[in-house]
Amino acid sequence: MRLSRRAVLAAGAAGILSACTPPPRPRSAEPTTAPSLSPDSSTVPTTPAAASTTPPPAPATRAAVVSRYRAARPTQFGLTVPGVINRLPSSGVALTFDACGGPGGAQYDHALIKTLRDLRTPATLFLNARWIEANPAAFRDLAADPLFDIANHGTRHLPLSVAGRSAYGIAGTRDPGEVYDEIAGNHDLLTQALGRPPAFFRSGTAHYDDVATKIVAELGEQVIGFDVNADSGARASLPQISRAMAGVRPGSIVIAHMNRPDGATAKGMAAALPPLVAAGTQFTHLR
Repeated sequence: MRLSRRAVLAAGAAGILSACTPPPRPRSAEPTTAPSLSPDSSTVPTTPAAASTTPPPAPATRAAVVSRYRAARPTQFGLTVPGVINRLPSSGVALTFDACGGPGGAQYDHALIKTLRDLRTPATLFLNARWIEANPAAFRDLAADPLFDIANHGTRHLPLSVAGRSAYGIAGTRDPGEVYDEIAGNHDLLTQALGRPPAFFRSGTAHYDDVATKIVAELGEQVIGFDVNADSGARASLPQISRAMAGVRPGSIVIAHMNRPDGATAKGMAAALPPLVAAGTQFTHLR
């Protein structure tokens, strides 16, 4: 998918961010929180990349990825497959907000961002390419604010699968080439806009198979899941958000959405965050 750069880069900003569209309401039988992975696959590496004196290898090319994974057959698909980090190894808590783009998902929750700024609460923003193109001024503003770290939420907001698996009625990528395109389209856009490649990736719907997560790693990004689903795609009520945020624990990664201002996410965060801070919760970026 070739993205228009004019809308995003017209102002010549060196730092900009990404976005995404909220998934349909999860089925009621699904839990509010995702189960943790085993320790060897659910913790963020504690050694920062900046500490290494060896330059990271260049991301794999599309041709190399297609060749390497053409015959690979996934064995798992879902929220917690190998390669997905669902909790931090530290006592900090990471707030993450998705902006999905596309029909019904390209709005901007100004009230939510104002709440985070007023409370000086850091957050990682997973932005989809379509949301960036629809909100270039907001993108520049968020990218310039050190309170926020920008991450990759995909190019078309698709579940990531080499076999066309679907989630919430959304058909996923169908083969290794489409997996590569879903990651790399927005990766390249963000790298050009931010002056550095994004470190983290979350697919549309946050669903993956265990081959797709390997491809994400080959492009130099880490897949980030969650253990607290705060707003169910920005469709949860205020009481539901309050109950979900009551489940935050040291090491939690919280997922919510910043592209549905008509939802209760902003009010829910405004109500939930001050008591957590008062109780000693330390909010942190994923980096």
